[in-house]
Amino acid sequence: MKLALVGIGKIAVDQHVPAIAASPDWQLAATVSRAGTVDGVEAFTDMANMLAQRPDITTVSLAIPPVPRFAYAQAAIRAGRHVMLEKPPGATLAEVHALEALAAEHGVTLYTTWHSRMAHAVAPAKAWLAEKSITRARITWREDVRKWHPGQDWVFEPGGMGVFDPGINALSILTEILPAPVHLQAADLEFPANRQTPIAARLTFSGNVAADFDWRQTGPQTWDIEIDTTVGAMALRMGGNVLEIGDQPSRGENTIMGEYPALYARMADLICQSRSEVDLAPMVHVADAMTLGKRSITDPFYF
Repeated sequence: MKLALVGIGKIAVDQHVPAIAASPDWQLAATVSRAGTVDGVEAFTDMANMLAQRPDITTVSLAIPPVPRFAYAQAAIRAGRHVMLEKPPGATLAEVHALEALAAEHGVTLYTTWHSRMAHAVAPAKAWLAEKSITRARITWREDVRKWHPGQDWVFEPGGMGVFDPGINALSILTEILPAPVHLQAADLEFPANRQTPIAARLTFSGNVAADFDWRQTGPQTWDIEIDTTVGAMALRMGGNVLEIGDQPSRGENTIMGEYPALYARMADLICQSRSEVDLAPMVHVADAMTLGKRSITDPFYF
């Protein structure tokens, strides 16, 4: 199937382009970007021109920041194209609900992707936790914004989500593996004095679940989810790629497919089944944190 990739930035170059190139399901037939291109692929700078000039392209994958994404997705769906959304799927919950309804009206597939759910140990962790009684869960998700988003000021602008840009990855895993849902009860959010979105957050959920997100960690990065149950402990480390049962490594039934290749394989399956997959559970927790969160001001942040 022919696909257009919209947004040729860091995540597109690092993840989307290699995943599409390695896929037996997809051909990267065009790109849309103000500046970025991919060697050997037709490049457009305008979405409307691409849609008009390439009716053979059936699917559009959007890897642009969340705030402008709605208009691009809306245009693609109205043009009868299937749409795949990078996480988070939108700047607001309401606009994703609107896209879901629009996709149903036009008979196309809409897929809200959560790449961390495709990490190697997530499915085995979910299987191990099934029907178990959880007594405690702790998320520690700390990384260096300068490493992963160098010079990308949009992450600190309204709609950029700040530390929830990586933190939502942890929440996507949590909402996938827990046998019963939880809801946010309180949040403490730290905003740099010169920025519009938080650089750190501490969240308290029902069911004795808590999360610690921080975007200021240098050196080794920390992506851990530790869960205690009535029959023992489990941990997911390295962003969901390493599973520990009772402090011992457990291989589980790990897939050999990487996160983004798995997303594109899933998109192909959904199109073949004429189905959409729209899951906003991780984004609901972020919206609740912004609603309930206590705001504190910390040192200014500069790249």
